Amino acid sequence: RHGMPFIRLHGLRHSYATMALAAGVPAKAVADRLGHTSVMITLDLYSHVMPAVEAEHADRVGSLIASSRTLR
Repeated sequence: RHGMPFIRLHGLRHSYATMALAAGVPAKAVADRLGHTSVMITLDLYSHVMPAVEAEHADRVGSLIASSRTLR
């Protein structure tokens, strides 16, 4: 009616969790926001997001290591 796609509430919840993890929000914070009793529940449900996040973090750390070698 308003030109917006139909999204169920669960879809919004999933979208939030996926985007938050992809943005680098700690999994514990996402788990708390979703009301999960354990961060493992969150990681089990949304682990498909983590490889991209982990690769980005590895690149950041690698850049820091490389720049610290040139500072010495």
